[in-house]
Amino acid sequence: MKIILKKDVLGLGYKDEILTVKDGYGRNYLIPQGFAVLCTPSAEKMLNEELKQRAHKIAKIKADAEAQAAKFQGVTVSITAKVSEGRNIYGSVGAPQIAEALAAQGLEVNPKQIAFRAVRELGHYVAPINFHRDVVVELPFSVVNEDGLTSPKKEKVEEAPVVEEAPAEEVEAEEATEEEAETPAEEA
Repeated sequence: MKIILKKDVLGLGYKDEILTVKDGYGRNYLIPQGFAVLCTPSAEKMLNEELKQRAHKIAKIKADAEAQAAKFQGVTVSITAKVSEGRNIYGSVGAPQIAEALAAQGLEVNPKQIAFRAVRELGHYVAPINFHRDVVVELPFSVVNEDGLTSPKKEKVEEAPVVEEAPAEEVEAEEATEEEAETPAEEA
């Protein structure tokens, strides 16, 4: 079934796009919720006329989105979180936490514009921020331990006591006695 989107639908498309979706999804969800209308020849003709009239507005909106995206070039974010024994964090870090960290740097963004699933481990990630259908900024960010460490496991490895190795002659002598002990048992 062909539809015309009336609102941006995350994961599907943007306003005024003509898409083909499954019949049940269109009739039971998109159309009743007001996200889309059925794409008939007359609806498509009206959409094209409306887009012609709004062309200059659309160009201004895109220019504003590009200006806003330029502010985010070269920006990186570091988010602190409590960590369990491994690299797993308590809770998760998602779009609201990223938007909050950006606000602390003086950059305002709506968390709904950040198309990113929550992470539950320490590390370095990239979150795409959608300012417009054609303007997307890749924001690098890292999730670090409250102590500022990226991996608590490294501390434990460094603190581990050093085990002294036995000289090679003693190891060979022990192996030889073990082989001699096994040989009579196999013959019997």
